[in-house]
Amino acid sequence: MSAYQELERRFARHSQLRDVAAMLHWDTAVMMPPGGAEARAGQLATLDVVAHEILIDPGLAALIEEASDADGLDPWQGANLSEMRRIWGHANAVGSDLVAALSRASSACEMAWRTARQENDFASIIAPAEELLARLRESARARGEKLGLGDYDALLDQYEPGARSAQIDTVLDDLASFLPDFLERVLAHQADQPAPLALEGPFDTGAQKKLCVALMKTLGFDFSRGRLDVSHHPFCGGVPEDVRITTRYDEKDFMPAMMAALHETGHALYEQGLPDRWRHQPVGGARGMGLHESQSLLIEMQACRGREFLSFAAPMIRDAFGADGEAWEADNIYRLGILVKPGMIRVDADEVTYPLHVILRYRLEKAMIAGDLAIKDLPGAWNDAMGEFLGLTPANDAEGCLQDIHWYDGAYGYFPTYTLGALAAAQLFEAAADALAGLGADLARGDFSRLIGWLKANIHAKGSSLTSDELIAAATGRPLDSRAFKRHLETRYLG
Repeated sequence: MSAYQELERRFARHSQLRDVAAMLHWDTAVMMPPGGAEARAGQLATLDVVAHEILIDPGLAALIEEASDADGLDPWQGANLSEMRRIWGHANAVGSDLVAALSRASSACEMAWRTARQENDFASIIAPAEELLARLRESARARGEKLGLGDYDALLDQYEPGARSAQIDTVLDDLASFLPDFLERVLAHQADQPAPLALEGPFDTGAQKKLCVALMKTLGFDFSRGRLDVSHHPFCGGVPEDVRITTRYDEKDFMPAMMAALHETGHALYEQGLPDRWRHQPVGGARGMGLHESQSLLIEMQACRGREFLSFAAPMIRDAFGADGEAWEADNIYRLGILVKPGMIRVDADEVTYPLHVILRYRLEKAMIAGDLAIKDLPGAWNDAMGEFLGLTPANDAEGCLQDIHWYDGAYGYFPTYTLGALAAAQLFEAAADALAGLGADLARGDFSRLIGWLKANIHAKGSSLTSDELIAAATGRPLDSRAFKRHLETRYLG
């Protein structure tokens, strides 16, 4: 067996272990009773250590060097080897003891967050959040020293390989200067128009689920390789052969559950479209969370909130709730779906204010990793930033700094990928529309086949064979920038 073949064998085993952990994480969020938390934390910590030990085996470095010197690797194998080297570098920066401690701290903090959020009790989360942040800062420091990166960039690189905060600062600072004035223009424009008519509930949760399932099937989600469930926070998990989507229902408003299901379906279609040949190899995985988020936002925001798709979906929505009348016409549903209103909750935010929610979190998490913001001071800093960006003050911490799971399960460095994804989604959708004549008419018929086919050919099936920048440039003809996103906002909200 060649060195490269042995590397493929070892990384396939590592992938299988990560798959098991992914299914346990889904079960934790959806099915597990509270009493199982301690046992589950131990299970996940053990899996994390076993997977980590594969990557820190002293023989792995020699295999990577031997494979690098060998002739005859094809482009996919070469890209796979490059990804192996990157993953190896991250893993060997952190010892097994810290991996286990970080896993346990993450599990403990996440379970504490579930109660703290429900009971609006920030004080109860301070100690576990401080422990988790301490372990994360220790991990960031170790990774940074090994990889030649700053602490925050070392965390960011796990979610968006190759991305650096200096570049992200430039992009997000540009949006932070553009969006407040644009938001005022949009609000003034809306005020000059007749208000959309409200849709009267209640909306049965069973009917909401049936609607979500029907729309997911329309998009091409394969229910023989996936399912839809309920969790505190909508997410897409599982593995490509068994993709687990969750949403959450509110009998007062069906739109958040429906749009969350469509959003997560974008993630799921990416997973279901990854190259089968490379399934358990690094090169066969999704290329970073920014690109992953671009796929969900392209589906939810670019396609499914557009007039064309909603003209198709409106009859399905009416049938789901046995409703009729002017308020249930496609144009009114569209206007409700693009209504801009600054609010407290990120996952319910419109696409004009959403980047401001992300910028707020990005700046705060950078400060926490740098040691400039303590956990105990987070509520005050959060409330100040909400006032600065959106002119709002949370009534309590549950709708403030406790609303997202990310910091409480250790996902520091993840938040900026949401807005990188929004920029990429606009740029990719614009390119798809240029390449696929009549795409709007497709969506008006509920036909996503050409759009998903284009995305699969240009993004999904390429796995991690190219960097995010290379994938976007190859698909759109230029590197990622904010121009398409700004054009999209101008057209949709001021047109």
